Amino acid sequence: MSNQETVDYKTELDETQRALREITLMIEQSQGELSKITQRNTAITSHLQQVQKQGAGLEEIRMAYDSALDTQQRLFVMRGQLEKLQNDKLHLEKYKVVLEKLVSGVQEADGAPASVSGKSQMAGIEMIVNAQEAERQRLSRQMHDGPAQALSNFILQTEIAMRLLDVDPAQAKDELGNLKASAMGTFQKVRNFIFELRPMMLDDLGLIPTLRKYSEAFKEQTGLEVGVTITGTERRLEPYLEVMIFRAVQELLGNAARHSQATVVKVHLDLGNDFLRVSVDDNGKGFDQESLKESTNLGLKLIRERAEMLGGNFEIDSTVGSGARISFTVQSKT
Repeated sequence: MSNQETVDYKTELDETQRALREITLMIEQSQGELSKITQRNTAITSHLQQVQKQGAGLEEIRMAYDSALDTQQRLFVMRGQLEKLQNDKLHLEKYKVVLEKLVSGVQEADGAPASVSGKSQMAGIEMIVNAQEAERQRLSRQMHDGPAQALSNFILQTEIAMRLLDVDPAQAKDELGNLKASAMGTFQKVRNFIFELRPMMLDDLGLIPTLRKYSEAFKEQTGLEVGVTITGTERRLEPYLEVMIFRAVQELLGNAARHSQATVVKVHLDLGNDFLRVSVDDNGKGFDQESLKESTNLGLKLIRERAEMLGGNFEIDSTVGSGARISFTVQSKT
């Protein structure tokens, strides 16, 4: 390790320790704010119960519920922020341990200099952390805008229907019908979120049935025509390979839906005896590969990193106006 590299690592370590102190302070402040909002939520819930018991009018009940929903949403957002801060602190603490080893000149087990292997390890940690945080933010936003908001509205719809039962039974029946339809839609959204987070059939049935099922669900959600082709000997793979390939296909399908303006996407999985090859083709607008070097797309970088770590490679074939093919190979044991 050169003196300059040692100085660089020490500077990075100092910055990381400073960031840890700041994020620890932010966590403490957020916990205090969360405590205040929780107390306010308890008080508003108690007020809402009193309004109901007193037989208040529908408008007063609506106002009470609006106040309760606003507080609940603030509580939800604050809990999400606190969880993110705690996760960031955990990742920084792990990063700090790596930097401390680099500064002390610890050598890797295979004899490679710590300065060389350390750079790769830090880059990998940073990429994984950023990708995880981006995914958490996406799911948090979807949950907040979808099921969380819908569940809050269910409370109000139920109360309105209950109040209407004595006044206008026909309208109350309509409200209950709307509530049922909303509940069914929200239930399906929650199931989709769970499937995206970790499809249980990936563990139970394996990669191939899961890819086929996911492509069908993806088609229903996005309207894209998605086809899955399997060649070679169909078999269960090592668990880490099944997870890696599923996440990669999930990311590539998502990119095609969000960015390519494609109407057809083809997924091809070739199960060779000692290798696996995955390719995802779309008929979208394509892109300039040079511009991809400046891209902040962490998903593609992470796929490349993992494929190369598993003894494979990663390829992109695309030009503007001619769609895109993204493929990668990894080694596999038979």
